Amino acid sequence: MLNHAFLLIAQRVAEDEGSLQIPFIIWGIIGLIAFLLILSIVLAMIAYGKLWLQAYMSSADVSMPSLIAMGFRQVRPSVIVTAKIMAAQAGLDISRRTGMSTARLEAHYLAGGDVMRVVHAIIAAQRAGIDLDFDRAAAIDLAGRDVLDAVKTSVYPKVIDCPDPQRSGKNFLSAIAKDGVELKIRARVTVRTNLEQLIGGATEDTVIARVGESIISSIGSAEVHGHVLENPDRISKAVLDRGLDAHTAFEIVSIDIADIDVGENIGARLQADQAEADTRVARAMAEQRRADAVAKEQEMKAMVAENKARLVLAEADVPLAMADAFRAGNLQVSQDHKN
Repeated sequence: MLNHAFLLIAQRVAEDEGSLQIPFIIWGIIGLIAFLLILSIVLAMIAYGKLWLQAYMSSADVSMPSLIAMGFRQVRPSVIVTAKIMAAQAGLDISRRTGMSTARLEAHYLAGGDVMRVVHAIIAAQRAGIDLDFDRAAAIDLAGRDVLDAVKTSVYPKVIDCPDPQRSGKNFLSAIAKDGVELKIRARVTVRTNLEQLIGGATEDTVIARVGESIISSIGSAEVHGHVLENPDRISKAVLDRGLDAHTAFEIVSIDIADIDVGENIGARLQADQAEADTRVARAMAEQRRADAVAKEQEMKAMVAENKARLVLAEADVPLAMADAFRAGNLQVSQDHKN
């Protein structure tokens, strides 16, 4: 009876211990999850806490989950945070819907763009009063153009040498007026960037080529080279009126003739060469006529010799004919001849 009582008590205690083990397991799982969560938060604060604090203090609107997600997407969080801080301090629109949001900056970074250069360009454009939004700046950057340099060129015009010795190896343009005199010209073209045509627009090489071609054409249409020397600005005006900056990434501000020199008299040299060539042709024709005359003379001499030979043959036949005539009795000697 006593043993049976002890068995009942032991069975009841075992049941009570089993019922208590289930809450312990649940609390253990909850504690492990809480520990991992706290550990993740601590690690995230260690890795991104400084960046998040900078963004928060600058009102850059960069959340901690965004910074953690950047790490998984292989995006440098420092670049995005620095860009947003610069944009926020410059007064740019960084709203998540229409402005320079974190997601748009990340997308440009992942596309291979230079985020910092784009932000610098937008800030510079804003300071200069140039209309340049993030989408256009990002498109220019992804197209391979230097968007910051383009904005700087829009503010401070750029001077291009025509011709450019570094590109063509020539120090001047050679043009010939109608009087045949060569003029050596070096021009300087002042341009500024046309942001609206920067994507797909022609580069500096096209502008240099067009300006050089127009200068040569304008000088070639001048009657006398002295007119060009007297008024070099007429060449510049004529070139500007042709709209050479169409479909290019630049707008031509001015074209200035930096240097102009007189070269060779190409017309006179060509005329001298032509006269020399004509003289050679005349000499050749005279020599041909002389050779023909000599050949004709030799032919005449040969004909004279041939006729003389025929005459000698004919004279040799006369005695034979007379002998035959005597034999035949057809020829008789007169009495006077006998006496």
